[in-house]
Amino acid sequence: MRMLLVGCSGFVGRSLVPLLLNRGHHLTLVSRSAQPLPALQHPQLTRLQANPADPSSWSQPALQEALADAEAVVNLAGEPIAEKRWTPAHLQLLQDSRIRTTRALVQAVAALPASQGPGLLINGSAIGYYGTSPTQTFTEASPAGADVLGRLCQAWEAEAQAVAGRCRLVILRIGIVLGGDGGALGKMLPVFRLGFGGPIGDGQQWMSWISRHDLCQLIALALEDPAYAGTYNAVAPEPCSMAQFAAALGRCLGRPSLLPVPGPLLQLLLGDGAKVVLEGQRVLPERLQQQGFAFRDGQLSAALAAATS
Repeated sequence: MRMLLVGCSGFVGRSLVPLLLNRGHHLTLVSRSAQPLPALQHPQLTRLQANPADPSSWSQPALQEALADAEAVVNLAGEPIAEKRWTPAHLQLLQDSRIRTTRALVQAVAALPASQGPGLLINGSAIGYYGTSPTQTFTEASPAGADVLGRLCQAWEAEAQAVAGRCRLVILRIGIVLGGDGGALGKMLPVFRLGFGGPIGDGQQWMSWISRHDLCQLIALALEDPAYAGTYNAVAPEPCSMAQFAAALGRCLGRPSLLPVPGPLLQLLLGDGAKVVLEGQRVLPERLQQQGFAFRDGQLSAALAAATS
């Protein structure tokens, strides 16, 4: 299959792009970087430098041609949520990187002749869609939250929905992605390996997670299987508390995990961005389970062992 990939040159893309190449797909990787994934060279991988959040980028002949030729598009674009303070400027960046990119992409698809362009869009979203709760359980049928992330994810998904009449649409509400070389786990590993690890905040907040391996396998399967359509919670079937996560990581590494990171310290560092780590949500992959998706890392211990090996 010929594919256009947007927002796939970072933590998830480092695994996703090689997986799709190994499955025989031809990929065009769009990135603001001149040389995304520089260590990866493959005859079926083409790189295009462009800012996908800028509508004018989609009028560039090379990008227009790649989109017209693509049978599928994967759009995972979005600035990291919990790595900086939520200043007004950073909040705008969080929104623009998701909403403007998706809007520009969908408008570029709509401008193509009906005989051209992708028959499938896989678009990212996040479990932040549901807001946070210490007691509720969320499935794909649950309503959106009214907080900042809930509103952001709603608007993000609405931009993607505009393509639904044109092609098959898969929206993935992605949880905390576990991999040893990035994301939340990548930041925690050095501390835990030194024996200073522990739960963040009171440890009772929910963590709904998925291994990077399973997320990439899910994307690959959704690309190839037309039974996948609509919205899915991209999370493993066993969410856990932050305290359970810290204890499991300590056991995996053979290190203590008793030193909690105080919530006020995190709030001092991240401001409102600390909300993502200090407040969680219990999210279940109801639709994936109904369709029989096979998680390799359905249990936390397996996911951590694979990520740290």
